[in-house]
Amino acid sequence: MAETRIDLAGLADVVQARAASGDRVIVALAGAPGSGKSTLADKLAGKLNGRQAGLAAVLPMDGYHYDDLHLVPAGLRPRKGAPHTFDVGGLFHTLGRMRARDEAEVAVPVFDRKIEIARAGARLIGAEVPVIVVEGNYLLLKQPPWDRLLPQFDVTVMVDVPEHVLRSRLRGRWDRLGLTESQISEKLEENDLPNGRVVRAESVAADYLIANG
Repeated sequence: MAETRIDLAGLADVVQARAASGDRVIVALAGAPGSGKSTLADKLAGKLNGRQAGLAAVLPMDGYHYDDLHLVPAGLRPRKGAPHTFDVGGLFHTLGRMRARDEAEVAVPVFDRKIEIARAGARLIGAEVPVIVVEGNYLLLKQPPWDRLLPQFDVTVMVDVPEHVLRSRLRGRWDRLGLTESQISEKLEENDLPNGRVVRAESVAADYLIANG
């Protein structure tokens, strides 16, 4: 199925209509590093909650980063953020708990970019919340083990941003965090941009495509 272009307001309309049935709606918002998916997820949830208080909550994929205590001895620290540096099983089971909706609330981790650590139990999502907006790079990957996530999503969205815009945004991000020019170049060319190309080439077609750049 071809992806349908949509804007944020239109997406909010689609999701709100799906939630009117009373069933929980799980939205996958995917995109390359630097595509602005985290900001869009927060804006989507904010727009939905502005229409109806408590309608939506955000579940960030980045909370499932493997910690440096594993990545460093495994020799994976330079590729932190690549598909194989996430606890996909942990995210899968969290989505199952979200779908089951049989707990009063589910605690989920949130990644703290300033210290490069996922904070366990940093956000609680109640069973009464109808819409869960899941945001992350690899949610729509068609390769294992990521492909086991796909059946959990009711609405899928890909954030569309040209690579030159991604490059500029990512450069700015690392510059603000105090990295040197050589460190920035290494992160861009050996990790961030290759990861973005994987998202573009290896993701299934989403229901909707939203431009953000």
